[in-house]
Amino acid sequence: MRRDVRILLVGDEGVGKSTIVTSLIKESFVAHVQHIVPEVTIPPEVTPENVTTYIVDSGAGPQDRVHLEAEIRKAHVICVVYSVENSHSFVRIPTFWLPHFRQLGVNVPVILVGNKIDLRGGEVTNEALEDEIVPIMNEFKEVETCVECSAKLPLNVSEVFYFAQKAVLHPTAPLYDSRDHVLKPACVKALRRIFKLCDTDKDGILDPSELNEFQRKCFDAPLQLQELEGIREMVQQHAEGGVRDGGLTEDGFLYLHTIFIQRGRLETTWTVLRKFGYAEDLRLTEEFLSPKFEVPPDCSVELSPLGYQFLTDIFETFDKDQDGALKESELEDVFSTSPGNPWASQKFPDTTLSDDSGAVTLQGWLAQWSMTTLLDHKTTLAYLAYLGYPDEPRTSALHVTRARKIDRRKGKVSRNVFLCYAFGAAGSGKTSFLRSFVGKPFREAYEPTTKQISVVNAVDIDGSEKYLVLQEFGSKYEPEMLRNSKKMDLADVIVYVHDSSDTNSFSYISNLRQTYSLDHIPTLFVATKSDLDLAQQRHEVQPDVYCRRLLLQVPVSVSVKTGQTADVFHAICGIAMKPNTSIPGGADRALLLSARWRKYFTLTALLGGCTAALVIMYRSMLRPTGLPVWTTHWATWLLGRRGTS
Repeated sequence: MRRDVRILLVGDEGVGKSTIVTSLIKESFVAHVQHIVPEVTIPPEVTPENVTTYIVDSGAGPQDRVHLEAEIRKAHVICVVYSVENSHSFVRIPTFWLPHFRQLGVNVPVILVGNKIDLRGGEVTNEALEDEIVPIMNEFKEVETCVECSAKLPLNVSEVFYFAQKAVLHPTAPLYDSRDHVLKPACVKALRRIFKLCDTDKDGILDPSELNEFQRKCFDAPLQLQELEGIREMVQQHAEGGVRDGGLTEDGFLYLHTIFIQRGRLETTWTVLRKFGYAEDLRLTEEFLSPKFEVPPDCSVELSPLGYQFLTDIFETFDKDQDGALKESELEDVFSTSPGNPWASQKFPDTTLSDDSGAVTLQGWLAQWSMTTLLDHKTTLAYLAYLGYPDEPRTSALHVTRARKIDRRKGKVSRNVFLCYAFGAAGSGKTSFLRSFVGKPFREAYEPTTKQISVVNAVDIDGSEKYLVLQEFGSKYEPEMLRNSKKMDLADVIVYVHDSSDTNSFSYISNLRQTYSLDHIPTLFVATKSDLDLAQQRHEVQPDVYCRRLLLQVPVSVSVKTGQTADVFHAICGIAMKPNTSIPGGADRALLLSARWRKYFTLTALLGGCTAALVIMYRSMLRPTGLPVWTTHWATWLLGRRGTS
């Protein structure tokens, strides 16, 4: 919601614009006022809406035209003032003023203000006002309402500015069609989403406890029993199907907000919409979807226990048949309050565990979210908002891990989600390797990988559940990935895959390792297709010798086709948890690299400190008489000789 409102008063000469402003400020009638009152600033603590309000007067003479048009373009709301005893000033509203705003390309709320009702002759109220105003409001949708006042009495003067503020802070136009007297489609869509989020048991009604929670969230107060009964009675009388089993249905919820708007209580509906993250255009705000969340370099993001619990609750709520899996229709219900399934382009649920029918299991559901959080935590944050994460701040659902470099230096990892890249020649079996990890059936037909593939599953390590994300990139994108040092540093493990039956497969890996600097990343070699005849690799040494020279374990032989994977995924997780055990060159090399970095930083700090000390010493000893004899030679050599005059 905006924090300031700029109100402009316009109208024909003599209708009382300046007098209305002075009556508001002085709280009494001032008979003689200047032609245009200077701009008035009302501080936020004085206004009901707690916003800074600027009130701008204007003139209607030819000499005022340039200033008037400039102010019209700057205004947030325009009050068109007419005199109730001057019918010509009223006729000019639809024939001049409102068309003039449109001609200037200005589309802001307009309040019609009928001044001088004290001159009506005893009758302060105008019974025919609605009949006079409705035709104008039907033609000009920007007109919000009409207020009659008297600057002389004074009467209803403060109401003029209250309604002007409301028109800006709680506008009618985005919510309600004044011509057809119905909620606008965007408003209906937003309110339906809010209803679904508040219907926690997903039974299609808001029962008393859910209504109370809704009231507490939006207005920080519980709903009194008498108020609840009054709401149900009113909705039941006027909205067919609005109440069922003692609760409010979606139709009843929409009717309630229609009544709020029709009765001028737009602030109620806007409070609800804003509490659920909506802006004036009835879109969820960027600040709501992406709250501030700092992730230091070399750290990763995981779900916290609160995040896992929320996503588990979502799964169990939408698993209507309680079969332990979410089928396609149930997933559609889950994501009905969001733009859609965030993994639709990733061949989900092939990316995680699912049952024989293709429905995602709870383990697969949590694994998928673990992968999403690791690879793109902003998507997880946004979907926590879409799905109605109840706690604030929403970032409590996430957890930032310790930096990987610190983990490797300590030789022990505290994280729970690991990232592994799989590299290898085309046709070496990387895709089948990844598919086997998530329990997908083996495919005989070879399909080249044309885009990045990511899969995730849980791995049990000594009774503790860890999530492992495996990625391959395809021959087209693999070189680009390898050249990107920032992305490569995100990997916990690299798995080099070669086809043990193809004589040329291993040389691809050897060439790749010679081309790119990858020896700082924990490594595992995997030989696929062990069910086929072992081929002699066309390489200077065979894979087992190659690995021994790197002080790594020999390639793990697997056959996806026959289901013999030799617990390789458990081994990958083990390497990720103890990275120094699988650094090419051995654990000593890993420790040496770590020691070298520590020594480098220590020496750098030491040299920096010594240099600073020498500079300070030099400056403190430099006096008009010059340096002491014993310092002259080395100090001037170090810091450079001064010029002499």
